Amino acid sequence: MDDQTNRVTEQEALLLHSSGRPGKIEIAPTKPLTTQRDLSLAYSPGVAAPCLEIQRDAALAYDYTAKGNLVAVISNGTAVLGLGDLGAVASKPVMEGKAVLFKRFA
Repeated sequence: MDDQTNRVTEQEALLLHSSGRPGKIEIAPTKPLTTQRDLSLAYSPGVAAPCLEIQRDAALAYDYTAKGNLVAVISNGTAVLGLGDLGAVASKPVMEGKAVLFKRFA
């Protein structure tokens, strides 16, 4: 593949980031949350039971939460991919991109 084929234009990049739902990532529920009962089990009052179990044994966080399947990508935006000090908000597309790479190659 030659360099011309791999070249990414600014316009293509902006279109990708803005088309459909803006950004590149989302959080989706892993449980059915369609009824009031589902929501009561997932949040209050149902959420108290796993909280108390985890308080007794912190290792249970892996059984009752997504702890073993998440990664946080955090930056204050002061040194972003050769772009310098962009600030936290302007660096968000890079952080989303890193999250997408983790998701794709994990």
